[in-house]
Amino acid sequence: MNKNTVLAWATFIMILVGMGLIALGAFKYDDVAGWGFASVGFGFFAIAWVFNALKGRV
Repeated sequence: MNKNTVLAWATFIMILVGMGLIALGAFKYDDVAGWGFASVGFGFFAIAWVFNALKGRV
């Protein structure tokens, strides 16, 4: 596995975790804690976007 493959897997895993956190915030925790889970999930999406942008440049 080269660096681009590692970044691709990291991006994929972070997208899955982000979707899981957003789903927890939307469906399980309907109160204020849900907003926290959803915002952390969107943070995971932002980091995954950076990992995707780094492919081919590292």
